[in-house]
Amino acid sequence: MTTWLAFILGGLGTYLMRFSFIGIMGDRSMPAPIERALNYVGPAVFAAIVFPAVLGSAGIARLWNPDPRLIAAIVAGYITWRTRNIPLMLGVGMVMLWLLQWSGWFG
Repeated sequence: MTTWLAFILGGLGTYLMRFSFIGIMGDRSMPAPIERALNYVGPAVFAAIVFPAVLGSAGIARLWNPDPRLIAAIVAGYITWRTRNIPLMLGVGMVMLWLLQWSGWFG
């Protein structure tokens, strides 16, 4: 019962926090500095998810002993830099990762 209560209270708390923000800001526009800052939330969250997965527990030391994830991430980063096309970056990065894993060059 305690676990279910924690789930219900956590969900209710999350819902109320989101609803209160919508209720407070409802029909008003955001201040310009906040709106500019919110433009960086998506890329920051994406980086926070991807970098630990790419570098793993070895961190920056992985640069001297690369694995397929790091090489695929570098190729995907290059594609993004050149084309600014996120779906293309995701597709090329995954195909590159699969090809590198399939090749067996990295143990």
